[in-house]
Amino acid sequence: MRRYTNRFINEHNLISGRVLSAIVVLPLSLTIAACSQPNATTADSKPATEPTTATQKTALVEQPQAGIIPVSAHSDTQSTILRNVSATVYKDANCGCCKEWVGHAEDNGLSAAVHDVADVSLFKDRYGVPQQMRSCHTTVTTDGFVFEGHVPAKYMAQFLKNPPSDAIGLAVPGMPVGSPGMEYQDKFMPYKVMQLNKDGSTAIYATIDSPQQQI
Repeated sequence: MRRYTNRFINEHNLISGRVLSAIVVLPLSLTIAACSQPNATTADSKPATEPTTATQKTALVEQPQAGIIPVSAHSDTQSTILRNVSATVYKDANCGCCKEWVGHAEDNGLSAAVHDVADVSLFKDRYGVPQQMRSCHTTVTTDGFVFEGHVPAKYMAQFLKNPPSDAIGLAVPGMPVGSPGMEYQDKFMPYKVMQLNKDGSTAIYATIDSPQQQI
């Protein structure tokens, strides 16, 4: 009996030793395995693109933006044919083409005071603009001459240089496409600049058949 008991104890001690060894070795092997894996954090933290060098930054700054024209490039298209003329422009606050026409006139030297009014027709009545000659805005110079609608600066200057004795001003009835302030793509609608007379009559002052005639 004692022999069997000793044998059991020896086998038990042997098994316990093996289990203890396995318990010690297993964490160690896991640690070694973990350390041998690639550093995922380091690999993933690498930037997707390489940093921009100083040379590349300079190239990016110096490259011109497509479609942007320097303001100075437009200076050659401006003139001073209305440089000694001051006028008041009466228009609706929401009229975009009126603003464009004012820009056209100012680019040609006009000194304009713009008034947004609730009822433009009141000023057309005041300054004697016939119903069939009316447009979106009314311009009155300090000399009392009336320019109704999208009259080209060229013809304003021509009229003011030598005003007809029976005239009060000029008008472009309606809003012809392609007239100053009414530019739309490359479209152009021939139109007439009308002379407004003191007696309420009208006459053709100029016939505009092409955009070039407005310049």
